[in-house]
Amino acid sequence: MLKIVRTNSKNQDFIDLVSLLDADLAIKDGDEHSFYDQFNKIDQIKHVIVLYENDQLVGCGAIKEFDPQTTEIKRMYVSEDSRGKGFATMILTELEKWSHELSFKRCVLETGKKQIDAIGLYKKNRYNIIPNYGQYAGKENSICFEKEI
Repeated sequence: MLKIVRTNSKNQDFIDLVSLLDADLAIKDGDEHSFYDQFNKIDQIKHVIVLYENDQLVGCGAIKEFDPQTTEIKRMYVSEDSRGKGFATMILTELEKWSHELSFKRCVLETGKKQIDAIGLYKKNRYNIIPNYGQYAGKENSICFEKEI
């Protein structure tokens, strides 16, 4: 049985998954990890999704306001043993739905070019590549996406 919980960044299960995500990204990002890590703090995130399968924690994601019309997708993660089951798409879809309910019109996100699975996820879910925005402008390792919701 699947259960999607809407919560905030104080949720301990979310905090635990973000720790696993950060450890994974530290390896994949290598020398650039400290640059990206500064933009991934969770203390100001108000909208978090945590996904459970049979009461087992399997994944998370979050949104935060980017501008008055746009949310930014943050902290997407599915535990290694739960990948390949469509959970990331479920989390992403719920984040888009929640963004729409909050009257946002668009979602943006950044991921690393080395995050092949993430890039595939966003393309599969009809996200379009856009020029790197904000702090990611000019960063060779970054790829940014958007989707109208």
